[in-house]
Amino acid sequence: MKYLNAQTILPDALVKELQTYVQGGYIYIPVKQEQQKRWGEVSGYRQELEQRNLQIKKEYQNGSSIECLSKKYDLSVYAVRKIIYKK
Repeated sequence: MKYLNAQTILPDALVKELQTYVQGGYIYIPVKQEQQKRWGEVSGYRQELEQRNLQIKKEYQNGSSIECLSKKYDLSVYAVRKIIYKK
């Protein structure tokens, strides 16, 4: 997150109004709900995990044990079970 000086981007009247609530502090302005992205969508990591999880399910269906998959993907047995049995 990058900090911006309100005086450089907002009209003077709005800056004065904001100063009645906060002076010399930071205000977080959230992204509009319709523009929010889910975790990992911007970086592509969510898609990577989905591909990995599909591969884990496929290997399990082809006979790999949960313990073997746990070691191969460096995940706990519990995490592998969650991946396999998730609908």
